Amino acid sequence: MTTGGFDQQPGTYIASGGQPGGLLPRWLARIIDGILIGIVAFVLAFFTDTLSNVWVTGLFTGALTFIYYVAFETTQGWTPGKKVLGLHVNGPGGAAKPTVQQSAVRNAFTLLPIIPFVGGLLGVIAILVIAVTINASPTKQGKHDELAGGTQVLKS
Repeated sequence: MTTGGFDQQPGTYIASGGQPGGLLPRWLARIIDGILIGIVAFVLAFFTDTLSNVWVTGLFTGALTFIYYVAFETTQGWTPGKKVLGLHVNGPGGAAKPTVQQSAVRNAFTLLPIIPFVGGLLGVIAILVIAVTINASPTKQGKHDELAGGTQVLKS
C-alpha cells in the first residue's frame, strides 16, 4: 500500500504530505539532546557528590535521558534537538504526539546505561539496530518506532 508517496509497511502510517525524518538529522538531534542531558546529569552528579560513582552516574544518565524524551515527546511532540532540526514525533495513525506508553516503549533503550557493566554495550547494540532499521525503512521508522505501535519522526 502506498501513502504520501512511500511504500507503507503493515502497522505503520505516514501522515499525508509529511516527509520522514532521515537518519542524519535524527542522529544530530540526538547529539543536541545528549549534550543538554549531559549538562543536567553532570550538575546533578556534582551537587550530590557522586561524580566518581559509575553506578549513580549511569542511573542519572539513563533515567534522565528516558524522562527527558518521554516528557518532551508526549507534551510537545518534539525534543529541543528535534525542534532545532525541524523534526517532530507523531504517534501511530498520524496522531500529533505519542502517548506516554508509546513514547516509553520507543525510548526504553535509553534506560540500558542503568545496567552495570554491560548496559553501555547493550545501548550501543540497540542504537545500531535502530540506525540500521531506520536506514532500511522506506518510511524511516526504526525498530523502536515499530515496537511503539508505529510512531514516526517527520520533518516539520
